[in-house]
Amino acid sequence: MSFGEPNSPYGPPPQQPAPGYGYPQQGPPPGVPPQAPQGYGAYPAAPPMHPSGYGYPPAGPAQMPGITRAAQIMLGVIVLAHAVIAGLYAYTLTVWDETMAEAGITGDSQAQEFADLGKGIVVFFLGLAAVFALLGLALLFQYAKGGNGVRVCSIVYGSFAIITGIFMIAAWGIGLLIIAVAILLIVFAAKRASAEWFKRPRY
Repeated sequence: MSFGEPNSPYGPPPQQPAPGYGYPQQGPPPGVPPQAPQGYGAYPAAPPMHPSGYGYPPAGPAQMPGITRAAQIMLGVIVLAHAVIAGLYAYTLTVWDETMAEAGITGDSQAQEFADLGKGIVVFFLGLAAVFALLGLALLFQYAKGGNGVRVCSIVYGSFAIITGIFMIAAWGIGLLIIAVAILLIVFAAKRASAEWFKRPRY
């Protein structure tokens, strides 16, 4: 007697229940990603995680790092030094004619030409020192809210300050101070903490 007959005492063979109704489904073979159930879309991609594990992008330092503050102070010292140099050049111009007269140069035409040339050079350096001080002052006020360009400009500014410091060594000795402070400005502005401060996200 076959199992398919209706009068069989053994009855029909048991049917396998549909998966998902009281029986666990078998997982996919190892190495195969799980598939979404039919009737539903693919699983949404997880948002990129920050290395810290919190799922938010890095916010950057909340306050200006000490090394960046030191760079700002060094920049301020260079600005002040150039302002002092501009003042000394201005004072030199005020007494220039009197000094030339005491030296007896006013009566000699050839000597007068050299005196006028020297006066023109003093005026040039006066304007250069004044412009350099103003540029540094504008850069100084950008440290709190400026971007990475402020850091790059500070490094370039420090490089030019070293050159101006070399010219000022023979004048009043302020050049030695400018060279030392300019080197510190370049080092502090190039630090990683300073880069992170100027590259922090702004909302």
